[in-house]
Amino acid sequence: MATHHGFSLSKGRGSIPRQIYLVTTVTRHRQAIFKDFHCARFVIHSIQYTARTYCAESFCFVVMPDHLHWLFSLADNNSLSQVIANVKRRSGYRIDQHHNRTGNAVWQSGFHDYALRDENEIKDVARYIVANPLRAGLVDNIGDYPFWDAVWL
Repeated sequence: MATHHGFSLSKGRGSIPRQIYLVTTVTRHRQAIFKDFHCARFVIHSIQYTARTYCAESFCFVVMPDHLHWLFSLADNNSLSQVIANVKRRSGYRIDQHHNRTGNAVWQSGFHDYALRDENEIKDVARYIVANPLRAGLVDNIGDYPFWDAVWL
């Protein structure tokens, strides 16, 4: 059951201030919602807004057709769950508006996170994240994929 699994992903999760996290979260039933340009942009705007509001430092992200990878550092005063919940809530609301509906779940409950232990890993992990569309065969050149960003550009 997806809901139960999502609950187990967040059970007992802690947040470490200034820790760098790679977070992966997927759409409900792995639907390819973000093939829609506007829906993918709603996720990007939600990431940008959340990073500013929650003072998270965003290093890179990629919005794939059915999931999101985001690499960022957590601010002192917010939890990892709060930051991810805000991205999901804001983007889900905008996607529902776009489709003239309300209350449809866009995201699966929970998320997977990996805390980077070595700051030297950041650029390697970022390269891995950004290359997702290439590995998935969505584009031949990462410059042709519109739904990613990295601070090193």
